[in-house]
Amino acid sequence: MQAPPFRLAAAVNGAERTDAYIGDRMRTPDACCAPSPGQLQSLKRRPRLSELDSHLHCSIIGTCLTTHELRKLVPKFTRLDRQKATDLEIHHAAIELAIEGGAGGKALHKALDERYAGALRRFDSAKDADALLALWNDALKSGDIPPAYWALMTHPQATLPVRQAAFGELHMLSHLVGAANRADIRRLVALEEQNAQLHAKMERQQQRLHEMALERDTLARGVDELNAQLAARSVPADTAQRAADADRLREALAARDARLALQTSRCDAAEQRVATEQENVRLLRASLDDALALLKVIQDEANALERTVQAAANDTSSSPASAAKSGALDALQGKRIVYVGGRPGSNSAVRRLVEAAGGELTVHDGGIEDRKGLLAAALPNADMVVFPVDCIDHDSMNMLKRVCERSQVAYYPLRTASVASFVELVARLTAADAPAPAARVSRFCLRHG
Repeated sequence: MQAPPFRLAAAVNGAERTDAYIGDRMRTPDACCAPSPGQLQSLKRRPRLSELDSHLHCSIIGTCLTTHELRKLVPKFTRLDRQKATDLEIHHAAIELAIEGGAGGKALHKALDERYAGALRRFDSAKDADALLALWNDALKSGDIPPAYWALMTHPQATLPVRQAAFGELHMLSHLVGAANRADIRRLVALEEQNAQLHAKMERQQQRLHEMALERDTLARGVDELNAQLAARSVPADTAQRAADADRLREALAARDARLALQTSRCDAAEQRVATEQENVRLLRASLDDALALLKVIQDEANALERTVQAAANDTSSSPASAAKSGALDALQGKRIVYVGGRPGSNSAVRRLVEAAGGELTVHDGGIEDRKGLLAAALPNADMVVFPVDCIDHDSMNMLKRVCERSQVAYYPLRTASVASFVELVARLTAADAPAPAARVSRFCLRHG
């Protein structure tokens, strides 16, 4: 990946601002233009979290801090409820705190520094971009990515190409998670079977340990009874025979104790393995639930798109506009919709569907080529605002929410920038606004039947 899918703002650390003074091909500056020693010292410091480009905050917060840590930290600086807020709301609030750079941003920066203090000390040995990339590649091989990612992003020698390379590799690693779902399901089934076998084996071992303990107690009572009988005899028994019997009983007890210790160690190992497998099963179940939830959303989108296409295909006697109105998009007739973000190809298809249904669609790219001032001017006259969460930056999304709330315009996030997500949203809103079916009146008469 040569560059991230957005335009990065100007870097704030000293690596980009002192290129005229660093490197083998540097030129000798004039004495009047050279930075002072105090300025050079300030340029070598690690950048703050709020000083990084805002497009990097999402990857840093999502990779380097867990949801549990964010739930304890973010509600202290926002109005979110720690128990009722969703993981996405907590994530967005943390990114907003990092962008603002106030007390919340300082708390996030402090939490990251305290958690990855060892990685920061390890990366301090890097004196140039090549050494920094070498440490990052070692972290990728070992799988210890979050500490290395935070240490690299805030390193004084981290240049723009270095941050882009790290961001690209982390972005591609996130795609590998979805490809492993099917293998995780198969492994979950195998682990459940193995868990059941381990439970059965542990029960058999516990039963055997109980039996051996009973045998040991029986032998101990036998030794005590024999000693009591020997002590109670008035005529001394054969000393040699008595010593032989005692030695035999001691050897039997020692053998039983050794077997009991062996079975106890095996039982402890089995219990530890069962606990580990149960934790793996829990994690795989959570991953499976997430995959099933995503599959349910995709199925709803496919069904909504299929119903719209079937309705347009069945109405062959009328024009394309009337065919679109007869489908699931008939609720868009006379509506003015503002679509923010997305991709050019899918935006054109959505525009044709809305116009065919009798509505009006205004598309704004979120500030890449269109000015953001045009977006604020177009929202107050809209009936609804739609934006895909995978094709819009955090700044545009936050500004869009504030303007919609101030203008009292309903806004709806889409899962992706696809046409299916838009059709599924319209079908869901149509179903929510549809009146409940009237109660069926019974024709039964109490007098005549």
